[in-house]
Amino acid sequence: MPFQPSETSPSVKSLIALSSVNSPSSDPVKPKLHLYTQATPNGYKVSILLEELLLAYPGKSELAYDYTSIRFDTNEQKSEDFLKINPNGRIPALVDDSIKVKGVGHRVFESASIMLWLVEKYDKDNIFWFDDPVEKSEALSWIFFIHGGVGPMQGQANHFYRYAPEKIPYGIKRYQEETNRLYSVMEDGLRAGGGEWLVGNKFSIVDMNAYGWVSRYWWAGATIEHTPLLASWIDRITAREGVDRGVSIPRRGKTREEMEGDAAEAEARKNAAWILKK
Repeated sequence: MPFQPSETSPSVKSLIALSSVNSPSSDPVKPKLHLYTQATPNGYKVSILLEELLLAYPGKSELAYDYTSIRFDTNEQKSEDFLKINPNGRIPALVDDSIKVKGVGHRVFESASIMLWLVEKYDKDNIFWFDDPVEKSEALSWIFFIHGGVGPMQGQANHFYRYAPEKIPYGIKRYQEETNRLYSVMEDGLRAGGGEWLVGNKFSIVDMNAYGWVSRYWWAGATIEHTPLLASWIDRITAREGVDRGVSIPRRGKTREEMEGDAAEAEARKNAAWILKK
């Protein structure tokens, strides 16, 4: 089976993501990579990359991984054990047991840092990364742009539009407009690169790093009506097998169609219960 339940602690449910593509025999592979995640834009970045790597390098057992679904409703991300992995108490985080630091697996936190660790260590053919220093510099620029711009601004748009206990029109307008402006920057970047991908005429971690946020534009009340290249970019990424597998870990987010009207309000209220206490 692709996913087999396993317990890592009494309070944390861990599901082992093992596939025939990374199992050289019928014997189970003990994963060296341990992902701590949840169904969020940042969490999906890493599970997408791991699934894309599994497809790109069939039979590479060192890419076997398991994952722990962190419970936000119990504030598990702030637990003593988890803070040893990410002192900021956020997901995603990764432990790579192939390298020991003071007797324990090497920890990596922050989604972009995790993605860079994975491609530099495991993507030897640079399928999702770059060897050319100019392309690598361009890629890093876009990664930092997403981390410093799209993620924080769209996250604030989500907060004021969906979760804030008081609807503040100024906050909603400000962050939705800034998110839309940043989408226009991405549109210009796609146009400059030929229209398909942000860097190097290939699908890379640059695109994965942005997809989790931009594909959920509607939840923030943002729009892609003014960015046709970006809209096509979302569709192109969504159609990929590795992406489809990645967004199922630990579970799929609800679609726009599933979140119409009262359903969206109910989901926002449920999520606000833990978001406002983080």
